[in-house]
Amino acid sequence: MSTIGTFTIRPLDPDKDAELLHRWVTHPKAAFWMMQDARVEDVEREYLRIAAHEHHHAYLGLHDGEPAFLMEKYDPRYVELVGLYEPEPGDVGMHFLVAPTDRPVHGFTRAVITAVMAELFADPATRRVVVEPDVGNKAVHALNAAVGFVPEREIDKPEKRALLSFCTREQFEAARGASL
Repeated sequence: MSTIGTFTIRPLDPDKDAELLHRWVTHPKAAFWMMQDARVEDVEREYLRIAAHEHHHAYLGLHDGEPAFLMEKYDPRYVELVGLYEPEPGDVGMHFLVAPTDRPVHGFTRAVITAVMAELFADPATRRVVVEPDVGNKAVHALNAAVGFVPEREIDKPEKRALLSFCTREQFEAARGASL
């Protein structure tokens, strides 16, 4: 059990959560989120678009009941990776963003990505999680490796050069067991 606290995840409410998300996605530490110049209205519009999408979902992660991270789940057959790799049954795409803080807690971001992965694998239909972070985002590459992701190759997306990586349920469980 994590000594960091309790994580829960709820569906994102674009109307109610846009202002909060705006503070997160425009923070300098969220540069790889590519929304640095977004206005609150832009953030709300983007998350309303996601909310209306059949194959893309956004969630607000709570730490001990307080908003602490953003999680997106998508079907890579229809969103983000269309035509960039051959999806397999049970593939689920994921993005996550930890809220900026003035009081960082050692191990918090790793605890968040572990909670996100546990949430995704709680669905028995999920066989493999797919991510496509910017090749320059070395911090997230290290976090991804810590929870079992294995890089496959670099790919070109319209907005970035990305490192396509995969994590099976077995790889996640092995990584999680190794960190206990």
